[in-house]
Amino acid sequence: MPAAAADLPLIASGKVREMYALGDRILMVASDRISTYDVVHPNGIPGKGAVLTGLSAFWFAKTGQIVANHFISATEGVPDDVRGRAMVVRRLEMLPVECVVRGYITGSGWKDYQATGKVSGIELPPGLRESDRLPTPIFTPSTKAETGHDEAIDFEGATELVGDRDLMGRIRDVSIELYLFAASHARERGVILADTKFEFGLDEAGALVIGDEVLTPDSSRYWPADEYAPGRGQPSFDKQFVRDWASRSGWDKTPPAPELPPDVVAGTRERYVDAYQRITGEPFDDWTARTAP
Repeated sequence: MPAAAADLPLIASGKVREMYALGDRILMVASDRISTYDVVHPNGIPGKGAVLTGLSAFWFAKTGQIVANHFISATEGVPDDVRGRAMVVRRLEMLPVECVVRGYITGSGWKDYQATGKVSGIELPPGLRESDRLPTPIFTPSTKAETGHDEAIDFEGATELVGDRDLMGRIRDVSIELYLFAASHARERGVILADTKFEFGLDEAGALVIGDEVLTPDSSRYWPADEYAPGRGQPSFDKQFVRDWASRSGWDKTPPAPELPPDVVAGTRERYVDAYQRITGEPFDDWTARTAP
Protein backbone atom coordinates (compact mmCIF):
# COMPACT_ATOMS: atom_id res chain seq x y z
CA MET A 1 0.00 0.00 0.00
CA PRO A 2 1.42 3.42 -0.95
CA ALA A 3 2.13 5.70 2.01
CA ALA A 4 0.40 8.56 0.15
CA ALA A 5 -3.05 8.57 -1.43
CA ALA A 6 -1.66 10.64 -4.32
CA ASP A 7 0.29 7.56 -5.45
CA LEU A 8 -3.02 5.87 -6.34
CA PRO A 9 -5.00 6.41 -9.56
CA LEU A 10 -7.46 9.29 -9.09
CA ILE A 11 -11.01 8.38 -10.13
CA ALA A 12 -12.83 11.61 -9.27
CA SER A 13 -12.36 14.87 -7.37
CA GLY A 14 -15.21 16.97 -5.99
CA LYS A 15 -15.68 20.02 -3.78
CA VAL A 16 -14.98 17.97 -0.65
CA ARG A 17 -13.76 14.48 -1.64
CA GLU A 18 -11.30 12.59 -3.77
CA MET A 19 -11.88 9.00 -4.90
CA TYR A 20 -8.92 6.76 -5.69
CA ALA A 21 -8.81 3.32 -7.29
CA LEU A 22 -7.72 0.59 -4.90
CA GLY A 23 -7.94 -2.55 -6.98
CA ASP A 24 -11.56 -3.70 -6.92
CA ARG A 25 -12.27 -1.21 -4.13
CA ILE A 26 -12.23 2.57 -3.75
CA LEU A 27 -10.40 4.84 -1.33
CA MET A 28 -12.74 7.70 -0.40
CA VAL A 29 -10.86 10.68 1.09
CA ALA A 30 -12.68 13.56 2.80
CA SER A 31 -10.74 16.83 2.69
CA ASP A 32 -10.94 19.79 5.06
CA ARG A 33 -12.25 21.97 2.20
CA ILE A 34 -15.47 23.88 2.68
CA SER A 35 -17.70 25.58 0.12
CA THR A 36 -20.57 28.02 0.19
CA TYR A 37 -22.81 28.77 -2.76
CA ASP A 38 -21.01 25.96 -4.65
CA VAL A 39 -17.63 27.74 -4.45
CA VAL A 40 -14.73 26.33 -2.40
CA HIS A 41 -13.03 28.75 -0.01
CA PRO A 42 -9.21 28.96 -0.21
CA ASN A 43 -8.76 27.84 3.41
CA GLY A 44 -10.50 24.89 5.01
CA ILE A 45 -11.64 23.74 8.44
CA PRO A 46 -8.94 21.67 10.20
CA GLY A 47 -10.28 18.24 11.16
CA LYS A 48 -13.49 18.57 9.11
CA GLY A 49 -12.62 15.62 6.86
CA ALA A 50 -11.96 13.43 9.88
CA VAL A 51 -15.31 14.41 11.44
CA LEU A 52 -17.15 13.47 8.23
CA THR A 53 -15.33 10.14 8.00
CA GLY A 54 -15.62 9.29 11.69
CA LEU A 55 -19.34 10.06 11.81
CA SER A 56 -19.98 8.10 8.61
CA ALA A 57 -18.14 5.09 10.05
CA PHE A 58 -20.17 5.39 13.27
CA TRP A 59 -23.49 5.47 11.42
CA PHE A 60 -22.56 2.71 8.99
CA ALA A 61 -21.89 0.47 12.00
CA LYS A 62 -25.18 1.50 13.66
CA THR A 63 -27.46 1.10 10.64
CA GLY A 64 -26.27 -2.12 9.02
CA GLN A 65 -29.42 -3.89 10.18
CA ILE A 66 -31.53 -1.49 8.10
CA VAL A 67 -29.60 -1.59 4.83
CA ALA A 68 -26.17 -2.80 3.66
CA ASN A 69 -23.47 -0.14 3.18
CA HIS A 70 -20.25 0.20 1.24
CA PHE A 71 -17.90 0.69 4.23
CA ILE A 72 -15.00 -1.77 4.56
CA SER A 73 -12.35 -0.14 6.77
CA ALA A 74 -10.97 3.18 8.00
CA THR A 75 -7.54 1.67 8.69
CA GLU A 76 -6.80 -1.44 6.61
CA GLY A 77 -5.54 -0.35 3.20
CA VAL A 78 -5.69 3.38 4.05
CA PRO A 79 -2.46 5.27 3.25
CA ASP A 80 -0.74 6.92 6.21
CA ASP A 81 -1.17 10.47 4.93
CA VAL A 82 -4.98 10.29 4.92
CA ARG A 83 -5.62 8.18 8.02
CA GLY A 84 -8.61 9.43 10.00
CA ARG A 85 -10.26 11.13 7.02
CA ALA A 86 -10.43 8.26 4.54
CA MET A 87 -12.17 4.93 4.23
CA VAL A 88 -11.91 1.92 1.95
CA VAL A 89 -15.30 1.18 0.40
CA ARG A 90 -16.93 -1.20 -2.04
CA ARG A 91 -17.52 -0.18 -5.64
CA LEU A 92 -21.17 0.43 -6.43
CA GLU A 93 -23.28 1.41 -9.41
CA MET A 94 -24.59 4.66 -7.92
CA LEU A 95 -28.20 5.65 -8.59
CA PRO A 96 -28.95 9.09 -10.11
CA VAL A 97 -31.05 10.54 -7.25
CA GLU A 98 -30.35 12.33 -3.97
CA CYS A 99 -32.59 10.82 -1.31
CA VAL A 100 -33.65 13.59 1.06
CA VAL A 101 -35.77 12.97 4.17
CA ARG A 102 -37.23 15.92 6.08
CA GLY A 103 -38.55 15.71 9.61
CA TYR A 104 -38.82 19.50 10.03
CA ILE A 105 -39.80 22.27 7.61
CA THR A 106 -36.72 24.36 6.90
CA GLY A 107 -34.29 25.38 4.17
CA SER A 108 -35.48 24.97 0.58
CA GLY A 109 -38.45 22.93 1.82
CA TRP A 110 -39.65 25.92 3.82
CA LYS A 111 -39.38 28.16 0.75
CA ASP A 112 -41.35 25.68 -1.36
CA TYR A 113 -43.99 25.31 1.34
CA GLN A 114 -44.43 29.09 1.62
CA ALA A 115 -44.92 29.31 -2.14
CA THR A 116 -47.14 26.26 -2.77
CA GLY A 117 -48.09 24.55 0.50
CA LYS A 118 -46.21 21.50 -0.81
CA VAL A 119 -42.70 20.03 -0.83
CA SER A 120 -41.78 17.72 -3.73
CA GLY A 121 -45.48 17.39 -4.55
CA ILE A 122 -46.40 16.38 -0.99
CA GLU A 123 -49.24 18.42 0.49
CA LEU A 124 -48.44 19.64 4.00
CA PRO A 125 -50.78 20.96 6.72
CA PRO A 126 -51.54 24.70 6.53
CA GLY A 127 -50.15 27.10 9.09
CA LEU A 128 -46.75 25.53 9.63
CA ARG A 129 -44.04 27.82 10.99
CA GLU A 130 -40.41 27.78 9.91
CA SER A 131 -38.58 24.89 11.65
CA ASP A 132 -41.82 23.19 12.79
CA ARG A 133 -41.67 19.43 13.19
CA LEU A 134 -43.66 17.66 10.48
CA PRO A 135 -46.45 15.22 11.44
CA THR A 136 -44.40 12.43 9.79
CA PRO A 137 -41.07 12.58 7.93
CA ILE A 138 -41.38 13.09 4.18
CA PHE A 139 -39.25 11.80 1.31
CA THR A 140 -38.27 14.64 -1.03
CA PRO A 141 -35.78 13.42 -3.64
CA SER A 142 -33.70 15.59 -5.93
CA THR A 143 -31.55 15.29 -9.01
CA LYS A 144 -27.77 14.98 -8.83
CA ALA A 145 -26.44 18.06 -10.54
CA GLU A 146 -22.99 17.82 -12.12
CA THR A 147 -22.66 21.58 -11.64
CA GLY A 148 -24.79 24.09 -9.75
CA HIS A 149 -27.67 23.09 -7.50
CA ASP A 150 -29.61 19.84 -7.27
CA GLU A 151 -33.23 20.20 -8.39
CA ALA A 152 -36.13 19.00 -6.23
CA ILE A 153 -38.33 16.34 -7.86
CA ASP A 154 -41.27 14.24 -6.73
CA PHE A 155 -41.41 10.46 -6.32
CA GLU A 156 -42.58 10.01 -9.90
CA GLY A 157 -39.61 12.02 -11.17
CA ALA A 158 -37.23 9.93 -9.07
CA THR A 159 -38.82 6.72 -10.39
CA GLU A 160 -38.29 7.93 -13.93
CA LEU A 161 -34.60 8.58 -13.25
CA VAL A 162 -34.02 5.22 -11.57
CA GLY A 163 -36.20 3.30 -14.02
CA ASP A 164 -37.68 0.88 -11.48
CA ARG A 165 -40.75 1.72 -9.38
CA ASP A 166 -40.29 -1.14 -6.91
CA LEU A 167 -36.65 -0.21 -6.34
CA MET A 168 -37.55 3.46 -5.88
CA GLY A 169 -40.23 2.48 -3.39
CA ARG A 170 -37.68 0.48 -1.40
CA ILE A 171 -35.23 3.39 -1.49
CA ARG A 172 -37.93 5.72 -0.14
CA ASP A 173 -38.88 3.31 2.65
CA VAL A 174 -35.26 2.63 3.63
CA SER A 175 -34.44 6.35 3.60
CA ILE A 176 -37.30 7.11 5.99
CA GLU A 177 -36.37 4.18 8.25
CA LEU A 178 -32.76 5.39 8.40
CA TYR A 179 -33.92 8.89 9.24
CA LEU A 180 -36.23 7.72 12.03
CA PHE A 181 -33.50 5.55 13.56
CA ALA A 182 -30.86 8.30 13.41
CA ALA A 183 -33.24 11.02 14.61
CA SER A 184 -34.15 8.95 17.68
CA HIS A 185 -30.49 8.27 18.49
CA ALA A 186 -29.53 11.93 18.02
CA ARG A 187 -32.46 13.21 20.11
CA GLU A 188 -31.36 11.04 23.04
CA ARG A 189 -28.07 12.95 22.88
CA GLY A 190 -29.57 16.42 22.76
CA VAL A 191 -29.44 16.84 18.98
CA ILE A 192 -32.30 17.28 16.50
CA LEU A 193 -31.85 15.75 13.04
CA ALA A 194 -33.96 18.14 10.97
CA ASP A 195 -33.26 16.58 7.59
CA THR A 196 -30.66 14.49 5.81
CA LYS A 197 -29.57 13.25 2.40
CA PHE A 198 -28.63 9.70 1.39
CA GLU A 199 -27.06 8.25 -1.73
CA PHE A 200 -27.64 4.65 -2.79
CA GLY A 201 -26.15 2.27 -5.30
CA LEU A 202 -26.37 -1.33 -6.40
CA ASP A 203 -23.64 -3.88 -5.73
CA GLU A 204 -22.46 -6.54 -8.17
CA ALA A 205 -25.40 -8.77 -7.17
CA GLY A 206 -27.92 -5.97 -7.73
CA ALA A 207 -28.59 -5.47 -4.00
CA LEU A 208 -29.39 -2.01 -2.62
CA VAL A 209 -26.44 -0.50 -0.73
CA ILE A 210 -26.01 2.93 0.87
CA GLY A 211 -22.83 4.73 -0.19
CA ASP A 212 -21.01 8.07 -0.04
CA GLU A 213 -21.13 9.69 3.43
CA VAL A 214 -24.03 9.23 5.79
CA LEU A 215 -25.64 11.41 8.47
CA THR A 216 -22.75 13.89 8.70
CA PRO A 217 -23.01 17.67 9.27
CA ASP A 218 -22.36 18.09 5.52
CA SER A 219 -25.23 15.83 4.46
CA SER A 220 -27.60 16.61 7.34
CA ARG A 221 -29.07 19.50 9.26
CA TYR A 222 -28.36 19.00 12.98
CA TRP A 223 -29.72 21.42 15.60
CA PRO A 224 -29.00 21.63 19.35
CA ALA A 225 -32.24 20.50 21.00
CA ASP A 226 -31.89 22.85 23.96
CA GLU A 227 -31.94 25.88 21.63
CA TYR A 228 -34.81 24.73 19.40
CA ALA A 229 -37.60 27.28 18.94
CA PRO A 230 -39.94 27.02 15.93
CA GLY A 231 -40.86 30.15 14.04
CA ARG A 232 -37.30 31.03 13.00
CA GLY A 233 -34.10 29.54 11.62
CA GLN A 234 -32.14 27.42 14.11
CA PRO A 235 -28.51 27.41 15.22
CA SER A 236 -26.90 24.36 13.67
CA PHE A 237 -23.88 22.07 13.67
CA ASP A 238 -23.35 22.29 9.91
CA LYS A 239 -21.69 24.91 7.72
CA GLN A 240 -24.52 27.40 8.19
CA PHE A 241 -22.09 29.36 10.37
CA VAL A 242 -19.89 29.82 7.29
CA ARG A 243 -22.88 30.60 5.04
CA ASP A 244 -24.03 33.29 7.47
CA TRP A 245 -20.59 34.89 7.42
CA ALA A 246 -20.39 34.66 3.63
CA SER A 247 -23.78 36.33 3.20
CA ARG A 248 -22.68 39.23 5.42
CA SER A 249 -19.22 39.58 3.91
CA GLY A 250 -20.16 41.50 0.78
CA TRP A 251 -18.94 38.67 -1.46
CA ASP A 252 -21.06 38.42 -4.63
CA LYS A 253 -21.10 34.57 -4.47
CA THR A 254 -19.08 34.17 -7.67
CA PRO A 255 -15.56 32.62 -7.82
CA PRO A 256 -13.14 33.10 -6.28
CA ALA A 257 -14.52 32.69 -2.76
CA PRO A 258 -12.94 34.85 -0.02
CA GLU A 259 -10.64 33.47 2.65
CA LEU A 260 -12.44 32.62 5.89
CA PRO A 261 -11.33 34.67 8.92
CA PRO A 262 -9.75 32.76 11.84
CA ASP A 263 -12.80 33.15 14.11
CA VAL A 264 -15.09 31.65 11.46
CA VAL A 265 -12.69 28.74 10.95
CA ALA A 266 -12.45 28.13 14.69
CA GLY A 267 -16.21 28.46 15.23
CA THR A 268 -16.99 26.06 12.39
CA ARG A 269 -14.48 23.48 13.59
CA GLU A 270 -15.98 23.69 17.08
CA ARG A 271 -19.46 22.96 15.69
CA TYR A 272 -18.31 19.96 13.62
CA VAL A 273 -16.38 18.45 16.52
CA ASP A 274 -19.27 19.10 18.92
CA ALA A 275 -21.63 17.24 16.56
CA TYR A 276 -19.26 14.26 16.45
CA GLN A 277 -18.87 14.12 20.22
CA ARG A 278 -22.56 14.49 21.02
CA ILE A 279 -23.70 11.91 18.51
CA THR A 280 -21.02 9.27 19.09
CA GLY A 281 -20.66 9.82 22.83
CA GLU A 282 -16.85 9.80 22.61
CA PRO A 283 -14.12 12.47 22.37
CA PHE A 284 -13.14 13.32 18.80
CA ASP A 285 -9.52 12.61 19.74
CA ASP A 286 -10.47 8.95 20.27
CA TRP A 287 -11.34 8.64 16.59
CA THR A 288 -8.09 10.24 15.40
CA ALA A 289 -6.08 8.06 17.81
CA ARG A 290 -7.90 4.90 16.70
CA THR A 291 -7.18 5.57 13.02
CA ALA A 292 -3.64 6.95 13.38
CA PRO A 293 -0.86 5.15 11.42
